[in-house]
Amino acid sequence: MTQIPPIGSYVVDTRTGRVGRLMGEAGPFLSLRPVGGGREWECAPDSVRPATAAERISATTAYVNARSRGELP
Repeated sequence: MTQIPPIGSYVVDTRTGRVGRLMGEAGPFLSLRPVGGGREWECAPDSVRPATAAERISATTAYVNARSRGELP
């Protein structure tokens, strides 16, 4: 079995490549929330790995840029 990172940590969904914050467990799945907030998605525990600092920064920068362009509320 894979070691699940601590709740609140940033992880990468290896199926999609998306970076999210681990919010908790929902039955057999993990709940992840996108950087900057938004709708959570579920992921199998064996499909996550801790995000690197570069991945976290890249996801945060993408969110901030989209918000500044008015693409997000």
